[in-house]
Amino acid sequence: MTDQSGAKPLKIMIAADTYPPHINGAAQFGYRLAQGMLKRGHEVHVVTFRASTGPSSSAREDDAMVHRLRSHSVPTHEYWRICLPWEIKDDISRYFDEVQPDVVHVQCHYMVGKAVLEEAERRGIRMVATNHFMPQNLDPFLPFPKWFKRIVAKNSWRDMGRVFKRAAAVTTPTPLAAKAMHEHAFLRKVLPVSNGIDAADYELKPGEEIEDLDHPVVLFVGRLAQEKHVDVLIEAVAKTPADLNLHVEVVGGGEVRAALEARTAELGMSNRVRFLGSISNEELRRAYLRCTIFCQPGTAELQSLVTLEAMSASKPVVLANAMALPHLVDEGGNGHLFTPGDSDELARKLTSIMALPDSEREAMGKASREMVNIHSIDETLSTFESLYRGDPVKKEAV
Repeated sequence: MTDQSGAKPLKIMIAADTYPPHINGAAQFGYRLAQGMLKRGHEVHVVTFRASTGPSSSAREDDAMVHRLRSHSVPTHEYWRICLPWEIKDDISRYFDEVQPDVVHVQCHYMVGKAVLEEAERRGIRMVATNHFMPQNLDPFLPFPKWFKRIVAKNSWRDMGRVFKRAAAVTTPTPLAAKAMHEHAFLRKVLPVSNGIDAADYELKPGEEIEDLDHPVVLFVGRLAQEKHVDVLIEAVAKTPADLNLHVEVVGGGEVRAALEARTAELGMSNRVRFLGSISNEELRRAYLRCTIFCQPGTAELQSLVTLEAMSASKPVVLANAMALPHLVDEGGNGHLFTPGDSDELARKLTSIMALPDSEREAMGKASREMVNIHSIDETLSTFESLYRGDPVKKEAV
């Protein structure tokens, strides 16, 4: 697809503190944004972290030019990297000299995003800022008491406001997230723009066959972190009727995997829970198509791209009634919500879906697929193109 606006192609610089090989919603969005803008005829440069030790460097990755900055590992996280401002400042200035971007689009208010916004402001370049982050996402990596984490969260929100107010446009994936930024970061105009998805990518292809399992499966996809509450899902499935023989597939890696495996063994569920780790995009697609129900028990989701992917694969969903997840459920239509952390209620909701006739369960999946239509990736890309150029957009800021 090419840019149909008739306007001159743009030089777009995307700044991301998380990007592949990281596996999370924000990283995937950054990648899809870059690829989408390339297909529309724009020149795309991504400024992000280097995934290993070494100096900053640039290389073409899937047609986008990716500038990877010198970074350091974090002791409390298995793969996260941080870039120190004084080490990356000169490199970022050099990238601006080389690229001469028309617009910059930052994906976070932390190190990389903040440094790129500051350089763009100094040069008078148009700035767009998107937030994918909740302060709760930091909790597992801060070895401090809760009272101190609350102070960190409050300061993080305020820092977001100070950094993002420089941008010409500020966005976040959902109205709920926009409201939170308004209340806590004191940003007065935040535009809800879905991360977007190409739902057709997750449909069964003509002639394609998916393995026929001898048991139903509830699927979780995401980082294995404290705020994802995968333990609640495993405990819930252990409480479902034995004759259902409901299994769990867990896709993703993270700091709590060992604890989850230990809990699985304690519950006698080792033969019914599969930890698949990090898998390829095609393997993930087949996992969506293979499962019976998708579950997201997390409590810090700004949108949950993986839930949209499962819905695109026409699956019923059972989601925690927290943050933005309620926006993805038509109660009883495409699935159910449950009280966060309540494994008894989650077990009941899973059981109720499994008790339905196949035709009714399939109807719930079709309802999920229909709901995804409003999250079209084309609509998302068109909105950002308009923001990049300073054109009017259809959506209204919160």
